[in-house]
Amino acid sequence: MKYDLIIVGGGIVGLATAYKSLQKNPKLKLALIEKEEQLCKHQTGNNSGVIHSGLYYKPGSLKATNCINGYNMLLQFCDQEEIAYDLCGKVVVATDDFQKPLLENLYNRGLENGLDKISKISIEELKEIEPHVNGIAALKVPYTGIVDYVAVAEKYADKIREAGGHIFLGEKVLDINESTTGSTVVTNKQTLDTQLVVNCGGLYSDRLARKTSEDVDLKIIPFRGEYFKLIPEKEYLVKHLIYPVPDPNFPFLGVHFTRMMKGGIEAGPNAVLAFRREGYKKSQIHLGELMESLMWPGFQKVAKKYWRTGFGELYRSFSKAAFTKALQKLIPEIQESDLVDGGAGVRAQACDRNGGLLDDFSIIEAKHAINVCNAPSPAATSSLSIGDTVSDLVIKRF
Repeated sequence: MKYDLIIVGGGIVGLATAYKSLQKNPKLKLALIEKEEQLCKHQTGNNSGVIHSGLYYKPGSLKATNCINGYNMLLQFCDQEEIAYDLCGKVVVATDDFQKPLLENLYNRGLENGLDKISKISIEELKEIEPHVNGIAALKVPYTGIVDYVAVAEKYADKIREAGGHIFLGEKVLDINESTTGSTVVTNKQTLDTQLVVNCGGLYSDRLARKTSEDVDLKIIPFRGEYFKLIPEKEYLVKHLIYPVPDPNFPFLGVHFTRMMKGGIEAGPNAVLAFRREGYKKSQIHLGELMESLMWPGFQKVAKKYWRTGFGELYRSFSKAAFTKALQKLIPEIQESDLVDGGAGVRAQACDRNGGLLDDFSIIEAKHAINVCNAPSPAATSSLSIGDTVSDLVIKRF
């Protein structure tokens, strides 16, 4: 089988890249390969469903630009394809005095990113929006919403098939061999020739990238985010989305409350090292993958720098009481008995050799490949914009 373009990875970023590539060049012979028997089994299918506004991200960064552009593209796509979403808005709440200047920085960053409808609100205004929330200062962010990203991604897949693209499920890429004219992609079921490979492999994107490029000096470190759900009787405690002020040095947003598109309220997540790349439970351990994370010099530096934060996250993972206490900073009425297990997701967090947890998107180009090596949150919100960016790189090759 010969193709112009093969995309590895059937998550929302891979699907958006395929969709955008076929939009720009309908003559491309394109295949998308996904190792699972269904699309969006991992990061896309286990995220919180939040439509992010672009509040947190450094102005001018790929993350900020793609989030803001992707936000508008996503809403337009959902309107066009009649996919339900809800721009319910969120509040970001400071609960300690030291968070006030951080909240002010967030406000200014939001304005720099063009979010001119965000506003500082008084405690009285906060209580009107979220009567059960405790705080000393807050921002109101009306842009934020919720959507079912699997439904969005499946619509991308429909568009790909309608345009003549092939989607192969249940096929794991075992090897990528380069030649003078392109690459041969070897799966557990077949061998495919292609001019160009786009790697959107998520949790395994670094391993795939090393098959096509020597310029990959980063490692994907898997962080598990565990959620609880509020029991139905206590869902009245949360009206919108409620977030804490994040630690600016740590690429996670802290435990928060999220309304879900399919109903219910999620509380979380924490952020702990997963013991395997697809380790959704504490009991899921792969010694080889765990040692790979622990032995990476960059992770060792991260662990040394953030050991207190990491220990707190790990403690909350094993202690429901500690997790509840963290949630009580935002909603004091929450009790341990109000929480039931809500599952978990695993985030593919790229870490460089010097201990940097990459905050921005990372795209590494090779002779016959384009590797998307870091596409953290808000990748789902940004998917069409990331797909636009990567497909521009694709089109230049033909």
